[in-house]
Amino acid sequence: MKAEKETLVSPGPLLETERSSTWTQLKHTIIGKPRDLRDRSVFHSLTLIPFLAWVGMGADGLSSSAYGPEEAFRALGSHTYLLVALAVMTGFTVFIISAGYSRIIEVFPHGGGGYVVATKLLGERAGVVSGCALLVDYILTITISISAAGDALFSFLPLAWHGWKLSVIAALILMLIVLNLRGVRESILFLTPIFVLFLLTHLLLLGFAIGPHVAELPPVMRQVGDGFKHGLSSLGIWGMLVLFLHAYSLGGGTYTGIEAVSNGLPLMREPKVQTGKRTMMYMAFSLAITAAGLLVCYLVMKVQHVEGKTLNMVLAENVANSLPLGGGLFVLLTILAEGALLVVAAQAGFIDGPRVLANMAVDSWMPRRFAALSDRLTTQNGIFLMGLASLAALFYTRGQVSKLVVMYSINVFLTFTLSMLGMLNWCRHTPPAMPRRKRTVALFVVGGLLCATILAVTIVEKFGDGGWVTLAVTGTLIAVCFLIRNHYRSVAAHLAELDKVLDQMPDPGPRLLDEPDPTKPTAAVLVGSYGGLGIHTVLNIFRAFPGHYGNLAFLCVGVIDSGQFKGEQEMKALRNSTKQTLDRYLELARRLGIPATSRWAIGTDAVDEAESLCLSFRKEFPKTTYFAGQVIFQLENWYHRFLHNQTAFSVQKRLQLDGITMVILPVRVRPAPKKVQTAHVGHRSG
Repeated sequence: MKAEKETLVSPGPLLETERSSTWTQLKHTIIGKPRDLRDRSVFHSLTLIPFLAWVGMGADGLSSSAYGPEEAFRALGSHTYLLVALAVMTGFTVFIISAGYSRIIEVFPHGGGGYVVATKLLGERAGVVSGCALLVDYILTITISISAAGDALFSFLPLAWHGWKLSVIAALILMLIVLNLRGVRESILFLTPIFVLFLLTHLLLLGFAIGPHVAELPPVMRQVGDGFKHGLSSLGIWGMLVLFLHAYSLGGGTYTGIEAVSNGLPLMREPKVQTGKRTMMYMAFSLAITAAGLLVCYLVMKVQHVEGKTLNMVLAENVANSLPLGGGLFVLLTILAEGALLVVAAQAGFIDGPRVLANMAVDSWMPRRFAALSDRLTTQNGIFLMGLASLAALFYTRGQVSKLVVMYSINVFLTFTLSMLGMLNWCRHTPPAMPRRKRTVALFVVGGLLCATILAVTIVEKFGDGGWVTLAVTGTLIAVCFLIRNHYRSVAAHLAELDKVLDQMPDPGPRLLDEPDPTKPTAAVLVGSYGGLGIHTVLNIFRAFPGHYGNLAFLCVGVIDSGQFKGEQEMKALRNSTKQTLDRYLELARRLGIPATSRWAIGTDAVDEAESLCLSFRKEFPKTTYFAGQVIFQLENWYHRFLHNQTAFSVQKRLQLDGITMVILPVRVRPAPKKVQTAHVGHRSG
């Protein structure tokens, strides 16, 4: 029996057999040419150093200072004396949540996002709740970030021009979809200068707002004390507490994006844990200083809301009035940088949203096609879904940031709360002698209480102002996930019945076979994993065409999805498992007494790789007919095509266009298959 031939093909249509087309050329121009998996540096070049990770994932948290503090400030109304306490609590909360997720990074070094933490530490049901909350959250990340960017940029324009804002926001989302299809690292490199400009301008903004007024801080603090006494007499201690909690919870948008770092850990440069923790530290300090500093600036500069302008725009203009020269340029650069950073922040939705979707797809909560990678090694289907869903959210809310903040914050803190509870459960099962155990328990107790408080207050206070929409959408998505999981489990149970054919296969014992003869008719079978489906396909070939084929060939494509694409070790494991699958099919041919050979390829697109593999094999064995098995359902519903891959039909269409015959043999799923007859299958010359 001829040994298998190793054929490693780079992802996508890279071989000379590809038909050039206008669409292919346009696609490569827009999103770039396919990446070559044979290039050992591809894994290194796609990963991020701490600074780039801070840009790509930390920008989501830092940019929330553009709308989080403003929403909290507005909620206080005339009771601005509470701003100092609010600034302190804002900074404290940022550090507590960031410290919690730094610990999560240590415990989950391969990626510790809310979905993974809840699934591993609280169970699958808690995991799917957290995963669905994260998906809605990342969709709204894109929508609120771009909407807030529109508010910032249109602050320069007259109110009469604001009718164009929605169209501009939608265009920005479409631009980011295309940019992310090119790859994560390329999009981050493109946006890095914007991030640096934001840091510089906002440090100057805080410095110019607070520095010249340092001498005025004692009178300001006396006013705060007087205001507190007046509030205490008019509202009472409970009234002030309720007002403070209301503002504190509405400022919950400030803390969004902190989780993105732990979820995006697979994208970071080795050593990943150290890179992730350093990125988290960068984000925590920058966010705490910026958000808390802005709240203090609002108080010191006595900022008031102006129609058609963001609060930060008003603050920048007030600061510019005290500058001797260049005040107008300073305002322009500051607000442009803020608006541009908000566009950068939308990257978190495009980076981490598809990753969560892919993780859930690998676990069968979502259609498995969402785990697939494109030839640019991006989760293309997930990027499209996140982008289109964010557009839907944009048009539903008309880009109103105040409404989006409420919808956004609920799922953010639902995920935070589940993650904190999960880590508390982890602490409960750790040895008492574990280093820093008491400190870790205290961290997650405090973090859990803060997150649960913000979540509860936001739901109660804003249920009628958009909170119900988030809960309804998330609940519906959870129900859909359970339906999808139940369907996959049902199909898997039926397919397991096909595997019973293995117990009925004959074993003729050792047998010397001739090498496959290229001049004889050959049946080439496209196979995936070893099991009843592939075996039934082989047996059905000899039932349908008895005595015709003298050779068997097994062609297998190892498909790289988000589960395998982490590094060279995972690639090596995929190659080994693909070869092991073919070894088992070659053993099946031996048991049937048929000369056989095998070929394999590795890539991200099963259809492209299968077509290339078939065309290459045909050069060696010109009298080849290709076969594939396809599971069919007695009562096929509309969702079957979406939930189950149609690879066999797609490959058949490609080969038919090449003038090559391919036969799809149906394998009907049924609970009790009849006993397999195999006596006539053997090689005639044996």
